[in-house]
Amino acid sequence: MTGLLYKPWSIVFGLVGGILAKKLFAKLWTLVGDEKPPKPTQRDTSWKAVIPAAALQGAVYAGVKAAAQRGSAKSFEATTGVWPVKDKKQK
Repeated sequence: MTGLLYKPWSIVFGLVGGILAKKLFAKLWTLVGDEKPPKPTQRDTSWKAVIPAAALQGAVYAGVKAAAQRGSAKSFEATTGVWPVKDKKQK
């Protein structure tokens, strides 16, 4: 039952996190260069430009995703008193 209640909760956090990650990446990229981030499929873009942009974007999205997942679980627990995900046994 907890999982059923938690699912929409985590979806909302994930959507908000995705929006924030996109804005954060755009803001950070303005510190790197004046142009828009290069797309890997642009013909006139170099590897030197594409790889750092992809690495920064990946780091930002992974960090925001972890924060959104942790925040949704902690806030669900604070609201309901139940941790939303069963812990897997560590070997």
